[in-house]
Amino acid sequence: MTRVANLAGRRPWRVVALTVLFLAVSVVVGGPLTGNLTAGGFEDPDAEFVQARERIEAASGAEPSPGLIALVEPGPDVRSGAGREAVESVAATIAADPDVAQVVTAFDGGGPALVSDDGQASYVVAYFRPIGDDESEAAAERVGEALADVPGVRLGGPWVVAEQVGSTISDDLKRAELIAFPIIFLLSLWVFRGVVAALLPVVMGGIVIFGSFLAVGLVNQATTLSIYALNLVIGLSLGLAIDYSLLIVSRYREEIAARGPGAEALRRTLATAGRSVLFSAITVAAALAGLMVFPQRFLFSMGIGGVMVALIAAAVALVTLPAVLALLGNRVNAGAPRAWRRRNEEADRPVTSGFWYRLSRGVMRRPGAVAAVTAAALVLVALPAFGISFTSVDANVLPTSASARQVSDAIDERFPQDRSEPILLAIAAPDDPAAGAELARYADEVAALPGVAGVVPPRPVGAGTWRIDVFPAAGGLADESQALVRDIRDLPGPHPVLVGGLSASFVDQKASLAAHLPWAIAVIAAATIVALFLMTGSVLLPVKAVVMNLLTLGATLGLLVLIFQDGRLEGLLDFEATGALDLTQPILLGAIAFGLSTDYAVFLLSRIKEAHDAGLDTTEAVAVGLQRTGRIVTAAALLFAVAIGAFATSQITLIKELGVGTALAVLIDATIIRALLVPSLMGLLGRWNWWAPAPLRRLHDRFGLSESGPGPPEPAGV
Repeated sequence: MTRVANLAGRRPWRVVALTVLFLAVSVVVGGPLTGNLTAGGFEDPDAEFVQARERIEAASGAEPSPGLIALVEPGPDVRSGAGREAVESVAATIAADPDVAQVVTAFDGGGPALVSDDGQASYVVAYFRPIGDDESEAAAERVGEALADVPGVRLGGPWVVAEQVGSTISDDLKRAELIAFPIIFLLSLWVFRGVVAALLPVVMGGIVIFGSFLAVGLVNQATTLSIYALNLVIGLSLGLAIDYSLLIVSRYREEIAARGPGAEALRRTLATAGRSVLFSAITVAAALAGLMVFPQRFLFSMGIGGVMVALIAAAVALVTLPAVLALLGNRVNAGAPRAWRRRNEEADRPVTSGFWYRLSRGVMRRPGAVAAVTAAALVLVALPAFGISFTSVDANVLPTSASARQVSDAIDERFPQDRSEPILLAIAAPDDPAAGAELARYADEVAALPGVAGVVPPRPVGAGTWRIDVFPAAGGLADESQALVRDIRDLPGPHPVLVGGLSASFVDQKASLAAHLPWAIAVIAAATIVALFLMTGSVLLPVKAVVMNLLTLGATLGLLVLIFQDGRLEGLLDFEATGALDLTQPILLGAIAFGLSTDYAVFLLSRIKEAHDAGLDTTEAVAVGLQRTGRIVTAAALLFAVAIGAFATSQITLIKELGVGTALAVLIDATIIRALLVPSLMGLLGRWNWWAPAPLRRLHDRFGLSESGPGPPEPAGV
């Protein structure tokens, strides 16, 4: 930290110039990132449903599941001559695209199941060639342009969903930025009571956003990343930049108030708050790296994005921001009206007269009662999480104005014999009559299973592969359809059978997440425990932090169930409840909540330990530490909640859930946990807060983080 301080203090203009150059490159190279990422990435490449799809693709030269669905409402009954002609015209337009391998209509292989119960609509099913995700989205977009002027036609299907999700997220990002930045500036103005200081978190946030875009874009050149990661990148960039800027600027203002501006103030700032920022960034990066153990590109991308953001935010806070502070000196307090300057002076009153000090002392007078009531309240809020239901990403994540959502809703409501989402059986068997007879008997056994609405007889598709389509009676993601997938897999077949399709993909996704979840938990928990041990030298404090993080996560999930699954705030948040949360939400929120909770824990415990190392007893050290950080941590959490909570305005339900959930987790942790549970539990533990076995104590003495900062310079010759 001393070297960084020296660099910032001696060559601030050089550091600022290099930052401006970095920002320019980031804007030019990383700015167009949105169009380079994929909207897919929710599958495990080794899952059985993927193997089934790939086998049929290789044998037939076409994707086994519909890639595009065109809902046709010509006006007259589709079974009339004019209606049939309209449907076939749409089919011909779709078939003309070079990446479309097959088109099925009600009059050409699809049968009456592709006609609505009132006869006023029909849907055309298109199968794409086995091309990449980007190419499939492009093909869906071309078909959409070709049918744009045809009345009574709306497009849906997986690749239309992917294309519309991508464009919607792009719009959401722009809107979230327009909402977040002005509010963040105004709140920073309230926190710092000065225009110059308030601008610093906003400026640093912009640098971190574009720097992270550049980093993610470079990673995307080597491996495909999901567009969903951009929401986390922007929200986390703003949030961490704000957190670190608040900590650094606040400490710097403390130091210049005590000893005036100059190299010593900057040195002490980086030796104390700077070390906390560095440790916090490493911890957040490690927690979000836990997402990288999952094979799903969606979660992997979130992990990559989170790691990049944490490291870049730390670099900006520890290199660029100190250089700017060195240039500003006392001018960091400029732009404060006289009333604000008086309030700043009032804020410099003795620590024992502050609100957070008094609150902490009050809590620790009855620590057992406060801890019990607070923990019980959090558990009570978490109870709805035990009734959580899950869904996966499909057309339902889109707003009702999107054509893909409209097509999906229309098929569910108007087509009682839905044939758009079959369970696919890919069977390795020779193309001969004997195998055909065996598979016909097997298909009859499948048809007799509970939950089967219909079965398309086995047919060879080439290369020693047969295909059977099984139509579930319930929706593709329904529990009954998932049970049917498991029943089919348990049913012995005459030849090796791979089960795929939408229902199978959801079953396999849940199994894959469950298999990799223990590893992610191990990474996240280990990162939290190691970071806080190195910070505090205690064994008990890190374990206590993990327990409190679990309480925060539980309460957040409970609130999400009430809000999104039960639809308690449908009108306010402008969404339509589906009765379930996205399957990945607990994992994402767990990683983010643990990372950010540890982030705030580092800020608080560092000042508590600083006070304790200065000779104060635990009760007084906690009160002083909370007073020194309470306002800053609360302000940081509020600003972070605005930054990430802006995504509550997203039109994508999954992103809306993530924005609201993260904002709730941050606010719960920075208020209820830090203000009540931390001081009460530390009051109960007393001197045991700092206990560690002798070997670990020696380890901490050698490698631990000290927040007490540098002492006065040693005399010459010593």
